[in-house]
Amino acid sequence: MSWAEIESEAELRELLGEVHSRAATKERGRLHERDRQWLAAAPFCLIATSDAAGNCDVSPKGDPAGFVHVIDDTTIAIPDRPGNRRADGFLNILKNPHVGLIFLIPGRNETLRINGRARLVREAPFFDEMIVKGHRPHLALIVEIEQIFFHCAKAFLRSSLWKPDSWGPDDLPSHATLVKDVQKVEESVEELETYYGESYAKRLYRV
Repeated sequence: MSWAEIESEAELRELLGEVHSRAATKERGRLHERDRQWLAAAPFCLIATSDAAGNCDVSPKGDPAGFVHVIDDTTIAIPDRPGNRRADGFLNILKNPHVGLIFLIPGRNETLRINGRARLVREAPFFDEMIVKGHRPHLALIVEIEQIFFHCAKAFLRSSLWKPDSWGPDDLPSHATLVKDVQKVEESVEELETYYGESYAKRLYRV
C-alpha cells in the first residue's frame, strides 16, 4: 500500500479545513487571572524543547500543585529537582531557547499551553519560595511567555485518560523488568525492583 504524503500547507488545509473562529482567537500574550489559577492548581507539566538542529525532547516536571512560580504577567519559573542528570531539555535550551509547555490538572480534560523563550538561572530571590521538603532548587527554568491558551478536551475524552476503569497498569511488565530488558545494567531484576520500590519515593528530593 502506497502512502499519500501531505507536503504543503495548502494540501493540509484542503484536508482539515480552516481554523474554527474560537480556536483562532484564543491565543493571548499575557497571563490572565484564570491562567494564574490554573498554574496554582497544576502539579504537572510537559516541556518540549529542540536543539539547534531540530532534534526534539519532551520532559515531564512535577511537584505539589502550585510549584510554578509566577514572576509577572509574562514570565514564569519552573524549579528543577534531582533527577538522572541527563539534562536533555536544558542542553537543548542552551542552543535553542524556544519551548512549548502543557500544564495538566488531574481530572480536568482541558490543558493550559504556553509557548515562549526559556533560559536557565542558578540563583534568584524567589528560589526560597520553591522549597519542597527542604529541597531548594539548584536551578530554575525561566520562561518568557509569547503565546498562551487553553486547549480543548477532545484528546483526553477520546483516551478516557482520567477514567480508572480504562486503565491497565499491569498489562505491561514492571519498570524494573523493562529497564533490564532494554538497557545494559549490571543489577538483577530483583535488585532493580528494590531500587524502584518504596525507597524510590523517599529519594525524590535528595541530590
